[in-house]
Amino acid sequence: MSDSLVVCRLGRVGYRDAWDLQRRVQARLIAAKRAGKADGLPHVVLVGEHPPVYTLGKNGDAAHLLRSEAALAEVGATFVPTDRGGDITFHGPGQLVAYPILDLDRIAYADGKRGSDIHRYLRELEEAIIETCAAYGLDAGRVDGRTGVWVGPDGRGPERKVCAMGIRCSRWVTMHGLARNVSTDLGWFDHIVPCGIADRGVTSLAEETGEGVTLAEAADRLLPRLADRFGLTRVEYQDEAAHAWLDAFAAPFEPA
Repeated sequence: MSDSLVVCRLGRVGYRDAWDLQRRVQARLIAAKRAGKADGLPHVVLVGEHPPVYTLGKNGDAAHLLRSEAALAEVGATFVPTDRGGDITFHGPGQLVAYPILDLDRIAYADGKRGSDIHRYLRELEEAIIETCAAYGLDAGRVDGRTGVWVGPDGRGPERKVCAMGIRCSRWVTMHGLARNVSTDLGWFDHIVPCGIADRGVTSLAEETGEGVTLAEAADRLLPRLADRFGLTRVEYQDEAAHAWLDAFAAPFEPA
């Protein structure tokens, strides 16, 4: 199963709960690598949606959070500093999050190159989102020097981020990942300087296309492309079955 990608569709899940699951899966894969027993283990991606939460990357600027935690609590949101890269962003209803936990040492791309290259990994994540946007007739792409996927500039304005990314990698095993705005209420981003970029905005699939798209449909279109970018075959579990599989596979989480 070393070429398998186990997709765990978690539905609505708390941010900290999803973070703990990621750390448990990553710990299992790292322990197997150290023991020389990683071959045959699958790669994993957690997919879901979070209640309103603002997360700050380990090298992010806390000044980019424009409201106090008490003020956030009044509107039903929380704030969580994390260990991923990147700056501050929002996760919440209408946003699809995908957290690939891949052993890049066991990834082989179509051009024959190995996966242990963080820049290549990020570009592949971006390409999967760009391809998915194209399936909705949305012309999305990259902006030099700014990780993520963007729409514009065009008649509606300058570049607008439709998908944010921030990752962590240990012994070439990834965690964290991407957050794609599908039908997100963009007003939530007024409480932050999104990704620390003050001169550009954010957008969503619904905002750009004027179409109603469910998270399940957005995931259905993204996941095949994500698997293809990394040369993996999908095996899917959903809701209770996903949690049961993770409980059986993942190592117990022990905070440092």
